[in-house]
Amino acid sequence: MLNLLPPDIKLSYKYAKQNVKLRNWAIAFLLAIGGLGIILSYGLFTISKNSNSYNNQINSLNHQLASEHLSSVRAQVVDISNSLNLAIKVLGNEILFSKLIQQIGAVMPNGSVLTGLNINQIQGGITLNALSTNYQTATQTQVNLSAPSNGIFSKVDIVNISCSGQGASSNPSYPCSIELRALFNTDNQFLFINQGNKK
Repeated sequence: MLNLLPPDIKLSYKYAKQNVKLRNWAIAFLLAIGGLGIILSYGLFTISKNSNSYNNQINSLNHQLASEHLSSVRAQVVDISNSLNLAIKVLGNEILFSKLIQQIGAVMPNGSVLTGLNINQIQGGITLNALSTNYQTATQTQVNLSAPSNGIFSKVDIVNISCSGQGASSNPSYPCSIELRALFNTDNQFLFINQGNKK
């Protein structure tokens, strides 16, 4: 078939066909970009959602770990504090008998001897048993032990003094038996806890 159309019209048809092809390609390109945009948006939304979910889980776990660690540390601190308080209490009541007996022996009057020490249930108290040559020496023992200058006891009370003929000592050299109840000075040097305070 012969195309008898003028060259200008032929050229117009040619350009029209090319325009239609270009328009189709442009539409396809725009549709492809739109599709990629939708896919990208969905991917970003999913990533953001998962990221927020993971961040919430991490924060929750961190909070849980922090609270568990805090309670564990708190329990350890309470345990250490209780142990320390117990050690202080035990050391606070620990009597250094070797030094105490030497000091008591130094203040005992002539004619009296220490025969026994007993720890009382009373806080800071002790029972002393001694023998003496007579009643006056027995009372002097109480006076010497309660003297503030000794720094041993804050108070010494006579519980009992009994001399021969009254069921006292069987030792003929020391016929009188003495029982005393004494209360330690709080700052005396015979408690272990006070050893660091000595000058």
